[in-house]
Amino acid sequence: MRQFALALLLVAAGALHSASRLVPGLLSAQNGAQGQAVAVQAIAAPTRPLPPEEDSAGVAKFSFIAYGDTRGRQDGVELQYEHGLVVRGMLAAIERLETTEYPVRFVLQSGDAVVDGGDARQWNTSFVGLINRLTTDGGVAYFLAPGNHDVSAAENLDSSQRLQGLRNYLQAMSQLIPPDRAQRRLAGYPTYAFGYGNTFVVALDSNIANDMTQYNWVKAQLEGLDRKRYVHIVALFHHPVISSGPHGGPKLEPPSAAMRARYMPLFRAHHVNAVFAGHDHLFEHWVERYTDDTGRHRMDLVTSAGGGAPLYTYQSEPDLTDYLRANQAARVQVEHLVKPGPEPSDNPYHFVIVHVNGERLDMEVVGVDWGSGFSPYPGRSNTVGLSDSTSLR
Repeated sequence: MRQFALALLLVAAGALHSASRLVPGLLSAQNGAQGQAVAVQAIAAPTRPLPPEEDSAGVAKFSFIAYGDTRGRQDGVELQYEHGLVVRGMLAAIERLETTEYPVRFVLQSGDAVVDGGDARQWNTSFVGLINRLTTDGGVAYFLAPGNHDVSAAENLDSSQRLQGLRNYLQAMSQLIPPDRAQRRLAGYPTYAFGYGNTFVVALDSNIANDMTQYNWVKAQLEGLDRKRYVHIVALFHHPVISSGPHGGPKLEPPSAAMRARYMPLFRAHHVNAVFAGHDHLFEHWVERYTDDTGRHRMDLVTSAGGGAPLYTYQSEPDLTDYLRANQAARVQVEHLVKPGPEPSDNPYHFVIVHVNGERLDMEVVGVDWGSGFSPYPGRSNTVGLSDSTSLR
């Protein structure tokens, strides 16, 4: 009888863990009730950290990597296998570029590190060890923006749903992002910025896109920039502003709607060059053109979310009628430069490398494993410019 009871207990525990992979926050709620005895391990600091911001002012040539959505089917049980394939590809790219004019100096991840960010075991067992390879073997700095699976989809900073996930995220990132009261960090938030060379990066939490404290901090950071030095501004967050995948084509989700209404006018006002997001597990590239009193400008919106999570497919073109109408004064026009494919095999695991060359940005798309031949730009090589003169800028 005792053996039978024990078997039932084990089955129930297994069912709870399986359910937690589908419902973020379920297992973390149980952990919270038990006081969560497991602590998240901090990701190792990079062996080649970025120098103090002022010390890199003269750097105008380098590369950085961007990708997103690494959560895996076995989170909390073993290392993320598919994410491991992507990390292996990144390490090869870092080694390949190290002796060139464009060495990789940092990695940007747009969120959803694990299935349930409130479960410390998922961070420790499945994610942290892989990122340690990037920061130690690759030596590069690593910057993660929180996704809905990391801190929940709660829209309020202090919601009980997100507190454990936020604590776990901040502990995992404690040696990588600016400390709580630094100039480039919003105290108590997973919101921060950094500058390297001629490029400034701001990472924010799109789950709470309507939070005015975060918005005002981001606005102040952009307003205080020396634009003679910072030729490029890059924004990093989880929810894409525009998407044709399941999170954007059939419907407009509240975080994306808030990013459109609140942050896109701010990004235009400060001539943000490139936006990297995730959430829809595929690759696509939008270009927004707009006009202000300084002329016509371009902003590239890239969804790169092939970091290991289950792959998604093209669903439909989003309805941009209201968005374009709301931004008529800026003469906003939107081009869908690269559409994802209708089959999972069209949208492989991948990452992108952005090469910074003075005022020019070029983006290289790198598929991994069975997607090694991924070529999303028809008739072009896998390196594409991010500007009207064949670069992002």
